[in-house]
Amino acid sequence: MTHRSVLLLLCSCAWGLFDTRLATAQVAVQGELVYTMAGEPIRNGVVVVVDGKIAAVGPVGTVSVPAGLRRLSAHVVTPGLIDAHSTLGLSGLLNYEHDQEQLERSAPIQPALRALDAYNAQDRLIAWVRGFGVTTIHTGHAPGELISGQTMIVKTVGNTVDEALLVPKRAIACSLGAAARKSGAQSPGTRGKMMSMLRAELIRAQEYQAKLARGVEQTEKPEGGEPPPRDLNLEALAQVLRGELVLLVTADRATDIANALRLAEEFNIRIWLDSAAESYLLIDQIKAAGVPVILHPTMARAVEDTENLSFETAARLVAAGIPVALQSGYEAYVPKSRVVLFEAARAAAEGLAFDQALATITIDAARILGIDQRVGSLEVGKDGDLALYDGDPFEYTSHCVGVVVNGQIVSQEIR
Repeated sequence: MTHRSVLLLLCSCAWGLFDTRLATAQVAVQGELVYTMAGEPIRNGVVVVVDGKIAAVGPVGTVSVPAGLRRLSAHVVTPGLIDAHSTLGLSGLLNYEHDQEQLERSAPIQPALRALDAYNAQDRLIAWVRGFGVTTIHTGHAPGELISGQTMIVKTVGNTVDEALLVPKRAIACSLGAAARKSGAQSPGTRGKMMSMLRAELIRAQEYQAKLARGVEQTEKPEGGEPPPRDLNLEALAQVLRGELVLLVTADRATDIANALRLAEEFNIRIWLDSAAESYLLIDQIKAAGVPVILHPTMARAVEDTENLSFETAARLVAAGIPVALQSGYEAYVPKSRVVLFEAARAAAEGLAFDQALATITIDAARILGIDQRVGSLEVGKDGDLALYDGDPFEYTSHCVGVVVNGQIVSQEIR
């Protein structure tokens, strides 16, 4: 441990960081450098959290700290980190069949599958990533089927999904390319078949929605008949058509990215490009479409559809003005998840400025996910989610020394 780390540890102990009995939803966090992500960093700053919400932010001496608040300190303080796409809580730590809920293989199109029903709030991987400062995750069904299911947004706390829940349904996960391809006589076996199946299902959802509005059965009863029987898959896709849910399209090849953009225009639906390894080849088209990119982990393996990925893609997209967030993604091997802190650190070494890299896992991720009124920056009224570090968060010698979620101290281990 470095001399700085020892000093900070002693300081933290003196301020009560490691006494779990004192953990409350009211805390004052002081940092030598506070990155609010809502303006310039504050030197020798303090963030006051009362009743789980940020009550004040500013330089020490300008902010009144109510008596009796728990006090923490660190070298660097940032907003709690946001993982813009993962399968945490569904793909479990043990990597055995009984804790792998991220992908149902019985059919290629299953938009009715709810992440809410599969999430294990107590899986140890959640606590593991939380220990590095990750406080919010957009998680759900993994890439691997044409439409694998729904996603949701949760905090990395709570004993149950209801305690962790932030947004119960956020997107429908869709895969194009090798991940969705079937072998033999199964469909879809080609890219053309994938797009045909998606179009057909979206058209069915349009017709279902129209019949609901007219109050007629799918069997075309006369006007005034009974509404059609409920179809959970079509109901979910109808929410995409109405703009209530986003279609999260995992597409890495330029061909698949272009297909996704074309589909969005054809049906006037909102999409997020996910992974998007070859997105640097279609920067103009992506920007013109106004589509954000939840980019693959910077250090993802370059195989199959991602063989042409680049460490510099995040920097290229950000330079072009395209909204970008980074993700941990889905890993088929143990420990099943990456850590967005490390992925952003590598992106910062490959062309992104420090504040740009931090934004991809804080405020920019929150804006893309539509939760920036709650999280992503340290501003009055937002949730009291903070990450504390004993040095530059992107340096491999630095450690996360504390994590606060909703004003509660949830991690005390030096990571």
